[in-house]
Amino acid sequence: MFGIKHIKFDSMTYVLHFKNGNIKREGRGLSFFYFAPNSSIAAIPMGSNDLPFVFNESTNDYQTVTIQGQISYKINNPKTLADVLDFTVQDNGQYKKNDIEKLNQRIINEAQTATSAYIHGIKLKEAIRSAKAIEENITEGLKSSTAIGMLGIEILGANILAIQATPEMARALETETREKLQQEADLAVYERRNFAVEQERIIKESELNTEIAVEEKQKQIAEKKMESDVQKAENQRKLREMQLEADISVENQRKSLIEQKTENDKKEAETKGYVLETTLKPYRDMDWKTLTALNNNSDPRFNISLAFRELADNAEKIGNLNISPDLLDSILNEKGTPKK
Repeated sequence: MFGIKHIKFDSMTYVLHFKNGNIKREGRGLSFFYFAPNSSIAAIPMGSNDLPFVFNESTNDYQTVTIQGQISYKINNPKTLADVLDFTVQDNGQYKKNDIEKLNQRIINEAQTATSAYIHGIKLKEAIRSAKAIEENITEGLKSSTAIGMLGIEILGANILAIQATPEMARALETETREKLQQEADLAVYERRNFAVEQERIIKESELNTEIAVEEKQKQIAEKKMESDVQKAENQRKLREMQLEADISVENQRKSLIEQKTENDKKEAETKGYVLETTLKPYRDMDWKTLTALNNNSDPRFNISLAFRELADNAEKIGNLNISPDLLDSILNEKGTPKK
């Protein structure tokens, strides 16, 4: 209405609002009303971008390689970029020009320039294996580029996804590699067989040495056993001689001991006989009655027994003798216990 319009941007967009050629407002994620006839709005995206690229280069041996990858960057100075490229938007928020494509192409051109010098100095095989070196060359070339610095962008990094030769050269390399691998495989088979033969020879030699060592060891063992048997027989002979000498010595000692014991027993018997004879000599001619009296035995049974003996000695003089059972029982009972 009357040329007054409203526009709104997200937080990842840096906005420059020009009025009559001067900046009236700027910032990220702005929302405002403006008068369209005298206003111009530039919107620069602030997020990081991943820019894919594919380009061809020639190696030192005149072979073409295709390099594929991507470059990550972000806009860190939107006002500088707005001075170089046109990011003006219409009333509906659409860009009037597609200058973001120009930005991407300039970055790719700088990346190819930074890569070409390196690729031209190496051969095809080395180029195919140089992804990391190409990444470093692209990153350093973009960061040191004056043109990139004038765009107000920051290079975050570069990644090489593939480095490929032409289909014909790729097949040739495959053939060469396949043949080389086949040669290496044949060489490996030969070396394996040669190694097996060498190992077999070593094993046979080791077995022969082992057999010789075993025979030598058995010979030494037999000699030592023979020496041991001879020594053992000699020791047994000496042991038997020593045992015989010991037995003779023991028998001699035993003989001496028996003779000594016999002599001692004889002397002891003679001594006992002399002592007994000397002891009994005073009683040899004494009457038994006198000896009995000297014994002074006060046992009534003993005295009664003597009386019966006197009776027996003078039996011819006794006409009639009566002995009561009680008297006989008391005499026969040693302990004097009454008859049951």
